[in-house]
Amino acid sequence: MIEPIVEAHGLELVDAELVRGRGRWELRVTVDTPSGDGQVSIERCADVSREIGTHLDATDAIPVHYRLEVSSPGLDRRLAREKDFEASRGLVVQIETRRPLDGRRRFRGRLVAFDAGIATVAVDGREMSIPFAEIGKANRVYEFTRADFARPRS
Repeated sequence: MIEPIVEAHGLELVDAELVRGRGRWELRVTVDTPSGDGQVSIERCADVSREIGTHLDATDAIPVHYRLEVSSPGLDRRLAREKDFEASRGLVVQIETRRPLDGRRRFRGRLVAFDAGIATVAVDGREMSIPFAEIGKANRVYEFTRADFARPRS
């Protein structure tokens, strides 16, 4: 129901997550440009949000009171699709697997490669191969540099 609306706005659906709470539920929708650059304005997110909300309410798709949040991926963007991993080669990622691999479920390191559905991550001095199907949750980890804190020259 959500993806056609996002695509009609010239964007791609990265992720949609319904979080059921004791009180209000939350629907978190993440959208991006087709190039995957994360350059989605607040205005475009608001337009998509209004249309999704109207459609969900009209069809009574969520039977309880809920909060809708539409946003772009941001600095710590979630890696939900294989193309997100392919675009993140060389960057630091944080991965949580569905079940333990080599006795652990959480991995943080540089994404060395992503080929044939396998993420190769440099973790603790060695390379780990993590099948895409085993990844429960993954994010990029933004590495701050001095340039991020430099004052612009007048």
